[in-house]
Amino acid sequence: MQYNLVKRAREKGHFVIVSDYYLDAPAKAICNYGELASTFDVEATILVAKKHNVDGIMTLGTDQPVYTAASVAKVLSLPALIDVDIAKAATNKKVMKRIFTENNIPTVRYKIIEKSFSEKEISDIRFPVVVKPLDSQGQRGVYKLDHVSDIRTVFDNVLSFSREKEILLEEYYQSQEITLSGWVENSIVHILTITDRISYQSFPHIGICTAHHFPSKHFNDYGVEIIDIANQIVEAFHIKNGPIYFQMLIGEKGIKVNEIACRIGGAYEDEFIPFITGVDILDMLIESSIGNKIDSRSLYNYSIYHNKKYLSVEMIFAKPGMIIKMNDMNEIRKLPGIVQAKYNVKEGYELKAIENATARAGFMIITGINEKSLQDNIRHAYSKLYILDKKDENLIIDFKVRKEADV
Repeated sequence: MQYNLVKRAREKGHFVIVSDYYLDAPAKAICNYGELASTFDVEATILVAKKHNVDGIMTLGTDQPVYTAASVAKVLSLPALIDVDIAKAATNKKVMKRIFTENNIPTVRYKIIEKSFSEKEISDIRFPVVVKPLDSQGQRGVYKLDHVSDIRTVFDNVLSFSREKEILLEEYYQSQEITLSGWVENSIVHILTITDRISYQSFPHIGICTAHHFPSKHFNDYGVEIIDIANQIVEAFHIKNGPIYFQMLIGEKGIKVNEIACRIGGAYEDEFIPFITGVDILDMLIESSIGNKIDSRSLYNYSIYHNKKYLSVEMIFAKPGMIIKMNDMNEIRKLPGIVQAKYNVKEGYELKAIENATARAGFMIITGINEKSLQDNIRHAYSKLYILDKKDENLIIDFKVRKEADV
């Protein structure tokens, strides 16, 4: 997700330093200078920022670096859209859930538990349940479980994705999910997109996103309430400026807020939101990060109620296996309705079992003139897409051919 951000910043003439704990992080191939420092490591990132005397710091697409960026900005007195307290609340589910509760923002029943928890502590929580790390991302360490013994079995694994000693325990809510993306300027909320977040359930792993679909099928019935809740969240968390990305669940008991983030989404929103709204949130993020005043006219000229476009972001997943041959994405990009298509993997790469969002093999952004046209273009694209193993088997998983209950 960071690649496009670095590319755009370079195109705008900025000198860009990429901080990441991988030597071969993709954006390091196009930046001016790369540093070996984890985006989770605040102190190491501060040292990098001081070393290069940076004028700004930015991130998108993943949760935890939001807190790191805010912390670095505070120490170095750099421009920042949100302060450290807001960043903490938006990246730590213990703080986040407390604010939900204190401000009557609807969310599922939950507990924060330690490894030594007793059954009495969670006696008011109904099974099945979902457990999550308090401070991770990309569905890492997230499980749907049926018994107390299951919680104890996976506890250490959940903690392995966290810096905390506790985990989040929630009642499982049978629901469909939507995501809301927007931009806040001077406490005014501008809603840009509300999408259906289609996810893959492979028990005990849940919530792995396979697609974002615009417009949401829930917009006509729930749009006003979704937007009202978004405004409540912005007020409760004291968000004054910058991007927002909220995930909500819609089921028999209405809307429940799953989690929130103060960032551009991780489903290539930096590419598809400008395409269907005319609001270049990526450029706004870059300009804001160095303290420049953004041109916000496009925010006020846009209304989600008047947006009649159809678009889907398709996350490409594949079965486990060694990649021997795969598509030339230049050919896929020539297909009807394809806005963008890229692989995250290459020939010779060993695909692993799907456990979280890191298993994405690539993505396609697809549009259509109406719902039928969009679905036709999606099916056509998948029919042409292939990742072959040594047995010449196509490893691509086409979630569109699965039953609705499976996705």
